[in-house]
Amino acid sequence: ANTAMAVGPAGAEELDTLCKEFANYVDQSPTPFHLCAESAKLLAAKGFKELKEADAWCKDGLIQPGGKYYYTRSMSTIVAFCVGGKFEGGGGFHIVGAHTDSPVLKLKPCSKKTSAGYLQVAVQTYGGGLWHTWFDRELTVAGCVIVGEGGGFKKKLVHIKRPILRVPTLAIHLQSADERASFGPNKETHLQPVLALIQDVLNRGGSGDATDDKSEADPRHCPELLSMLSSELGCAAHDIKDFDLSLCDTQPGQTWGLRNEFFSSPRLDNQVHCFTAMRALLEYAAGDISQDTGVALAVCFDHEEVGSESTHGAASPVMQEAVERIGGCFAKGDVELHKVSKRRSFLISADAAHAVHPNWAGKHDSGHQPLLNKGTIIKTNDNQRYATNAETGFIVRELARQAGVTVQEFVVRNDCPCGSTIGPIIAARTGIRTVDVGVPSLSMHSIRETIGVADIMNSLVLFSTYYKNFRALDDACIFS
Repeated sequence: ANTAMAVGPAGAEELDTLCKEFANYVDQSPTPFHLCAESAKLLAAKGFKELKEADAWCKDGLIQPGGKYYYTRSMSTIVAFCVGGKFEGGGGFHIVGAHTDSPVLKLKPCSKKTSAGYLQVAVQTYGGGLWHTWFDRELTVAGCVIVGEGGGFKKKLVHIKRPILRVPTLAIHLQSADERASFGPNKETHLQPVLALIQDVLNRGGSGDATDDKSEADPRHCPELLSMLSSELGCAAHDIKDFDLSLCDTQPGQTWGLRNEFFSSPRLDNQVHCFTAMRALLEYAAGDISQDTGVALAVCFDHEEVGSESTHGAASPVMQEAVERIGGCFAKGDVELHKVSKRRSFLISADAAHAVHPNWAGKHDSGHQPLLNKGTIIKTNDNQRYATNAETGFIVRELARQAGVTVQEFVVRNDCPCGSTIGPIIAARTGIRTVDVGVPSLSMHSIRETIGVADIMNSLVLFSTYYKNFRALDDACIFS
């Protein structure tokens, strides 16, 4: 093991076990839909009960002290929480927030496309990806499909595991001098992946799988793609009514480095924090919460990469409604207690952060150069691109001290733009105190990103300590 890793008491075997668990979580979560399903499976296995937003939680007595629950919205945002045994109306919520989405290529509503003898799939860009990294990789599709079944309609998940698509680069011999000097593909014309040769499809007379009703299938998409999807789903092609499909890499996550100290995978931004938030909540809920007076909650939102403005992004009512509906089960009709509850609550907004790059170290402020495997980063930006302030930053630093783990600091250079997170959005809409943190990473928004193995454990330990210790720490802080 690398003894320089900042993980407190964790040993090499424990790090390896957690990394393997996380690698499996990412490999099983090619889309936000799959991530929520995988998270729900982990929660249900530990006794969390599923709620439906359309049910009357308070009226029907569905939420009780000491209870453990979760629910999803649109299958791509998930909220999980456990209620302290002594929680009352006006009690605080201790929240970790993350996001389920990553920059990807998504199939267009009319995806049928051909060019120069090739059968292709028309895609659109989602988020701000490093799109050049999607070239020359073995790709597949995954997502959610609406299927006609038994006179009704259902949404089903699909993930074709084998490589079926590729976005090939142009040979260097066919490029101009300017093209060779700067690779700048056109996102509309150059990112369209190849699925097959048209002549091969015609010669075979189709793909020969479970469907023989291509004439009735959705004409917006090529019959061969629908045939493949129907085979995976066990339905007829004409039963596929619509879908939300993304391209994804087929290469699984992998540790690497002299001491296997690095981990590379797709979607680390921000599946790493979805994982550590859920794991920390599960650890907390497995303990004795009979004397706890708060609600421990983890929420993973969709659509962060495109601004969060949706029915189930961080700018939606999801967070506000969670606090009000859960608290309302204990408030006995006193709506003022919702406001009291929010003033006693705290949010850790967790999103991947920027480690200093060895080849571009000058892109970081000289006094703020966080490293991989040296601990979670506290992000600060006084222009409110991050929600951290002196009070909320102190809370996390003190929790890290109590946990025996290290934290690092990040502030963007004055001459560089600064990204943002769900933190300022939720803080502005709810008034809940918020801090922005994140695991340090390299190659953010590449098809494959890199983090430190030890930082997965660091994040888990920090969040676990937060759920256990926040109430006592907050009570000791006389800030107003």
